[in-house]
Amino acid sequence: MNLETYYQSLSAEERALQFGVETADPLTGAFPRKRVVHAGLQGQVLPADQAQDIWQRLMAQRPDRTRLQTAYIHIPFCKTKCLYCGFFQNGTNQDEEDHYIDCLVQELEMAADQPRLRDGLIHAVFIGGGTPTSLSAANARRLLQTIRRCLPLANDYELTLEGRIHDLVPEKMETWLRCGVNRVSLGVQSFHTQIRRQVGRLDDQDTVLKNLAALKAYEQCAVVIDLIYGLPGQTERVWKEDLDALVASGVDGADLYQLNVFEDSDLSRAIESGRLPPAATTEEEAHLFALARDYMDRHAWKRLNICHWSCSNRERSLYNCLARSHAAMFPFGSGAGGHIDGYSTMLHRSLLPYEAMIEHGQKPFMALIKQNDLQNLVDTVQQQLEQGYLNLDGLAAARPELAGLRWLYQLWEKRGLVQDTGVLCKLTAAGEFWQVNVTQTTLECMQYLLTGKNGLAMEGIAAQDSQKVRDIVARMKAMKKHSGGMTDKIRAMQLMAETMKQLRPDEIQAVMKHMMD
Repeated sequence: MNLETYYQSLSAEERALQFGVETADPLTGAFPRKRVVHAGLQGQVLPADQAQDIWQRLMAQRPDRTRLQTAYIHIPFCKTKCLYCGFFQNGTNQDEEDHYIDCLVQELEMAADQPRLRDGLIHAVFIGGGTPTSLSAANARRLLQTIRRCLPLANDYELTLEGRIHDLVPEKMETWLRCGVNRVSLGVQSFHTQIRRQVGRLDDQDTVLKNLAALKAYEQCAVVIDLIYGLPGQTERVWKEDLDALVASGVDGADLYQLNVFEDSDLSRAIESGRLPPAATTEEEAHLFALARDYMDRHAWKRLNICHWSCSNRERSLYNCLARSHAAMFPFGSGAGGHIDGYSTMLHRSLLPYEAMIEHGQKPFMALIKQNDLQNLVDTVQQQLEQGYLNLDGLAAARPELAGLRWLYQLWEKRGLVQDTGVLCKLTAAGEFWQVNVTQTTLECMQYLLTGKNGLAMEGIAAQDSQKVRDIVARMKAMKKHSGGMTDKIRAMQLMAETMKQLRPDEIQAVMKHMMD
C-alpha cells in the first residue's frame, strides 16, 4: 500500500481536506478548514450487557507498577451556561448537588478495593466539569477527603480542581488547599469585561485580577488559566491586551485555545441572530495564534505542548501530559471519560441513570468501547505531535510499514508545515496551528499503511468559516474591481444590495468585515 497512490485516488475535495493544499501562506491556508476537535481513530462500542463483566475483569487485574496512572472526576453542575461551551449538563441545585456527591463518594468507595486501582499509584487527579469550584465548601471537603482515602496517591501527586473566577472566595479556597488540591485551573477565557459578559462570564476584569491575586497569595498551589482566541469582538488589539493581563497576573501557566464554533450551538445561534458580532474565521484565528506564539516566546514562557505554557517550575501540567500518553485514566462521576488496558469509557451524562446504577452497585456506563487495535501507536503519535514533533524513524522501527509516512511528511515539508531536522520532523508555526489536522491525517495514513482501511473523519466545526460568506465576498470584490463608469458602479451596488438580502445578520457582518480588509 502506497500513500502517493492513495492520494491520487481521492477526489480534489477529499485530497484537500485530508492532505491539505499548496499555498503561499500555510499558516492561514494549509487546509480548507479544521476537520476534528480531537484527533483519533474509532474503536468498537460494546453491547451494554457485556460492559459490567468486562469492567470487573479489568479491575480485578493487578497493574503494571512501572506505568503511571491518572483519575478523572466529573462535576456536572454550572451556575451559568457559557455560549461557547459544549460541556454544560446541569444548572446548580443544592439538593441535587448533595445527592450527587453521595453517589460520587459511593462510586469511589466501590473502586477502592479493586486490585487494578488499589495496587497501583495515581500520579494525577483532575476534577473537571462543569464547574467543580461551584461545589459548596462542605461538598468539596467530602469529595476531596474521599479522594485521598480511596485513591492511592503518589507522594508527588498533582490534584487539579477546575473552575471559574467567581468561586474564588476564602471559605472555598481554604477548603481546597487544606484537603490536598495543589493545582487550580480557571476558565478566564478573556480578561476583557465586555467580551467576557457577552459569552456568559460573570465577573469584570478588575474582579478577575483581584481574585487571581487572592488565590496566588496562599502560595500553596499552581494557578493556571484558560484563554480563548477568536471570540466575537476579540480583535488583535484586545487579544494582545489579554496576553498583557495574563503576564501581569502572576499565574503559573496558561492554556491558549482556539475557539470552535459548532453549527446549531448557542454561540452560533447568537451570532446568526445578530446578538453577537461574528467570531473570527480560521484565517483570522491563525494570525491570533501566531501573535500569541511570538508573544509568549518573547516573554520567556516555557512551551509544555502546542496549547500550554508555563512561567514557573510549579506548573507541570502532569495530568494533561499523561492523558495524551499510554497512562490509564480511571473515570468517576456523571459524564466522565477514561481509558484503561485497551478500553475507553464514557459514563452516563444524565444524572438519573448515573445515580440509579451507582445505587445498584454498578459502574454507570453510557458506553464501553474497545479501542482501536492501533491505539498504542495512536497514543505515541498524538503525544509526540502535541509536543510539536514526530519521530518517523521510531515509528518505522516499531512497524516497518510506517516508513511510508515519510512520503506524507516530505509533502508537508514542501508545503511549510514541518521541518526535517535529520532526527525528527518538527512542526513549523503553521504546522502547530494546524496540529489537529496534521495529527488526524497522520493517524488515518498510519491506519491505511497497516490495514488498507481509511476513515476520513470530519465534524461540524468552524461554522464561522461559511463558504457562502467567502463566495459572496469574492463576487463583491470582483464587482468592485470591474466596475468602470458610473453606470457600472450603480449596477454593481444594486447587485451587492440584492446579494445582501440573501444573508443572515451574522453573515452580513462577516461580509462587511472582509470587504474592509
